[in-house]
Amino acid sequence: MSASVKETEFVFNRMSGISHFIYEMAPSYTVAGYILFAVVFLMSAIVYHLGFAKKLKLLQNLIIYTFLFIGCLVLTFLAFFLPIVEGLIVAALILIIYRVRRLNEHKEDSVA
Repeated sequence: MSASVKETEFVFNRMSGISHFIYEMAPSYTVAGYILFAVVFLMSAIVYHLGFAKKLKLLQNLIIYTFLFIGCLVLTFLAFFLPIVEGLIVAALILIIYRVRRLNEHKEDSVA
């Protein structure tokens, strides 16, 4: 086995779960990197929208999502070996549960 193959196996064995899955299923490493970035950005946008977003003007939203996009570049590099995507999924699930419970409580208060 060549050194390149050993290095590739070493890197794959150290990757986090979802990034490892993306790199196995993608047709090339370049495409896999873009897919990982898209997943990180989409999950970050969902978490931002569920937990922190307020009604803002269009330009303000554009600025926020631009900086979120830039920040996700850094998160994508971390997502190779750290469970960034998994953490964003957990955060989104917690925020969804919180939203659903809050809506149910609001409905109960308005009925009573």
